[in-house]
Amino acid sequence: MPTPLRIATVNVNGVRAAYRKGMGDWLDGRGVDILALQEVRAATEDLEGLLGPEWNILHDAATAKGRAGVALASRGSAEIHRVDLGDEKFDSAGRWLEADYRVGDAVVTVVSTYVHSGDADTPAKMIEKYKFLDAMSRRLPELSAHTPYAVVVGDLNVGHRELDIKNWRGNRKSAGFLLKERAYFDKFFGPAGKNVACVDGKTRRGLGWVDVGRTWAGEVDGPYTWWSQRGQAFDTDTGWRLDYQMASPALAATVTDYSVDRASAWDTRWSDHAPVVVDYLV
Repeated sequence: MPTPLRIATVNVNGVRAAYRKGMGDWLDGRGVDILALQEVRAATEDLEGLLGPEWNILHDAATAKGRAGVALASRGSAEIHRVDLGDEKFDSAGRWLEADYRVGDAVVTVVSTYVHSGDADTPAKMIEKYKFLDAMSRRLPELSAHTPYAVVVGDLNVGHRELDIKNWRGNRKSAGFLLKERAYFDKFFGPAGKNVACVDGKTRRGLGWVDVGRTWAGEVDGPYTWWSQRGQAFDTDTGWRLDYQMASPALAATVTDYSVDRASAWDTRWSDHAPVVVDYLV
């Protein structure tokens, strides 16, 4: 008999600050089975104290203290977890955390990831972002081979299509919406093994993963998951869809619900990102 599984992901922009602003109330009422966090910016002991003993916590802190950091918290224990992405020379600390969970008779691999934001005016920062996206491109087929049920969730810091950014015309030269960045996502979501015409004009082999948010929402603007803290971006819904649940085809086929938990008002937000919550039936 299929087992329901609710996975939530959110960039907390500092978990201690998020809890001071009300994250705990949201989590208490959401019935989440596996929680993926990005930009934790805290110690494991902080996470354990905030979430409480009912959660099993895996945490990979960034090399630089006070930055990045990814975590997975679950009601049941993970069978195994991994933190390496790419070769030893590539520092993925605080940005990639995988874990295998037993769900009924199936093994589900969940990845919490935080892709670099990049900066179009700082080439070194874009090089690091592209290195990370290259490493993801190599790892995704390995995940597909590992288990038919896999999902990569988190703040991927790229708006894939024009539908994913309210002001896309004004951001064509901005990090997060550059053609080269978006082309990676054409490849990620293209049919497995088929040639895909990417937005940068090049052809690549698709990897066959499913953008759960776009598949569920359809051809509509958004739904956005991040809004600038400046101006009236939140009030006017001038946002970006940066937070994804990217599932293997077998897992994507089990989705029963998708939602973006957008705050009711600007002053009730506990992060500049909204949680993305997906129900699976494995």
